[in-house]
Amino acid sequence: MGDVVLKPAGDGADVEWTATLMHGLQNRKGFRVPRFLRSARGGHVVEGWAATRFLTGEPGPAGRWDSLLAAGRAFHEALRNVPRPDRLDVHQHPWALADRVAWGETTVEVPASIAQLVTGLQALREPVDVRAQLIHGDLTGNVLFAPGHAPAIIDFSPYWRPVAYADAIVVVDGLLYHGAGPDLVDSAAPSAEGAQMLLRALIFRLVALGVLVGRGGVPAEDELIRFARVSQLVEERIGEYHGSSAC
Repeated sequence: MGDVVLKPAGDGADVEWTATLMHGLQNRKGFRVPRFLRSARGGHVVEGWAATRFLTGEPGPAGRWDSLLAAGRAFHEALRNVPRPDRLDVHQHPWALADRVAWGETTVEVPASIAQLVTGLQALREPVDVRAQLIHGDLTGNVLFAPGHAPAIIDFSPYWRPVAYADAIVVVDGLLYHGAGPDLVDSAAPSAEGAQMLLRALIFRLVALGVLVGRGGVPAEDELIRFARVSQLVEERIGEYHGSSAC
């Protein structure tokens, strides 16, 4: 509709909170975010719909990984001092559950083929001591690129985790679905801490798939192959850091 984008609002309280947050992030350096429109009554949701101003740009991270990660880091720096929102505690969607599993805060039932991979990955998980803050946990397909404009960050998916975890989710998405190679790991998650973030990001995506498929469901074979391949890469990276620390 011209320069306006309409989307189903879902949880109205989440929309109102997000709209206020995005309003405070307008005209920041290094990224753009949507501007939510108010109704005549002052709210941001009307009959189950929310509206934002159109942001020019196209998604597609391949070949733009550095720009995507830089935009995400600028965005997260702007969120650095935002208090933890209580809204996060009520989220029960598949990705919220998967995130909690990734960080050892809960368990869920998933198909046996996925559970086997998850169990192997969880055995590699070690404690990390990194500051948590508000992050966007689904940047990969939600950054828009346009010549002459800073990247636009859309569809905010809030989590309270380290910024490096948001980066790691981008890396895992790249490895799984966008043809990225180990060089992306080298540039975005080069340390032992980064390897632990990759591990959690991979568990996050794997468990989310399992929850979406359902306990009695059958994941697509190509999905299992993807996850097994990336699991091996992450396991090797963790092993490399263990090997170097033992020397």
